[in-house]
Amino acid sequence: MRTTRLLTTTALGAALLLGCLTGPAAAQPTGTGRVLVFSKTAGFRHDSIPDGVAAVQQLGATDGLTVDATEDATAFTSRNLRRYDAVVFLSTTGDVLNPAQQRAFEGYIRQGGGYVGVHAAADTEYDWPFYGGLAGAWFDSHPAIQPATVVVEDHAHPSTAALPGRWERTDEWYNYRSNPRERAHVLASLDESSYSGGTMNGDHPIAWCQSYQGGRAFYTGGGHTRESYADPAFRAHLLGGLRWATGAAQADCRPENGYRRLFDGTSLDGWRQAGPGSFTLSDDGTLTSSGGMGLLWYAHTGFSSYSLKLDWRITGDGNSGVFVGFPPSDDPWSAVDNGYEVQIDATDVPEKTTGSVYGFQSADLAARDRALNPPGEWNTYEIRVEGERLRIWLNGVPVNDFTNTDPVRSLRDGHIGIQNHGADDQVSFRDVRIKELPERGR
Repeated sequence: MRTTRLLTTTALGAALLLGCLTGPAAAQPTGTGRVLVFSKTAGFRHDSIPDGVAAVQQLGATDGLTVDATEDATAFTSRNLRRYDAVVFLSTTGDVLNPAQQRAFEGYIRQGGGYVGVHAAADTEYDWPFYGGLAGAWFDSHPAIQPATVVVEDHAHPSTAALPGRWERTDEWYNYRSNPRERAHVLASLDESSYSGGTMNGDHPIAWCQSYQGGRAFYTGGGHTRESYADPAFRAHLLGGLRWATGAAQADCRPENGYRRLFDGTSLDGWRQAGPGSFTLSDDGTLTSSGGMGLLWYAHTGFSSYSLKLDWRITGDGNSGVFVGFPPSDDPWSAVDNGYEVQIDATDVPEKTTGSVYGFQSADLAARDRALNPPGEWNTYEIRVEGERLRIWLNGVPVNDFTNTDPVRSLRDGHIGIQNHGADDQVSFRDVRIKELPERGR
């Protein structure tokens, strides 16, 4: 929040930069990335491969990516791979690399390279454990091509941010030999009741991402049909995966399990508006602020030890924040005076900018800047409260580690809320979820 009102309890703490924290490699600005599309097959060959190569080349031209395409495995040398921000395995099948080429690709990934696997990339290199871990899961079987419902689980990742919550499309739907959910961050899954032939017992990931041994890995099970590569929604999905894998966009791709929704995009049951202004709920499940200074807070219950995750997006030089650790009140200033705000505002002074504990402790600005997506794009916060310790992750990168020493502002019990700061500040939120953690000794 940005305000001239004085805090009434504790003087502002000095800014503290957490120089020991580290983040991912610096993002590639649009127009500087280079991608290699590899489509060698040693088994079944998809007739959609030329369409897929053309689609990636077209997407690259639009987004400023230089795209090279090859089926020659001799391109997999350490020297050549260093030229690329990501390598796309486009419906490769079977054993496509020899041991020396595998070693070169492993080194590329470990040095921060990106991988994009499309469809039959999961039907590749079954005797190469490194590749199986990178892809996330290997192909097992598939039913006939048919329509199905894809359930989008993460709306902040650039590959899924523009997709509907339930995405209806026709493709060849793979079953996998294992479930990647414990190892990777699932972006979308199949509703097995919407089609015939699913064998994954109702938990059927179909797109996911992960950090893997120093690199970035994105996989989508779509892309069998030629029509996929002419479908604007699938092309946007593929482009988002490319942008994340090349480092042009940031997202939290850590595994996410055990969370429950406090706001699922459909209902505000349990929430109350304090102060002026409001939030508008859109058909796509997005809450957008108007007016203020107010606070939409979860009144149903307080929390004492938890991991809170939520996705947010600002427009222009917006201003907002996430409040934690405050007592129940319909006065939004109670949260200001008794809780802590995790700030959203990329242009304020260090202790009052995005990732800061507002007025008390700056984020690690170098790590924050590497992790932050620009206005108009989605970001994800994880705010973890354990005892009096408050830690903040931005798009999966640790950016702040703060310990409360003020008994008036104790974090051990309190509510959570999202701020509508004022008429000139527009911010949107999505997918507010929480995982309660074991309490530490009081």
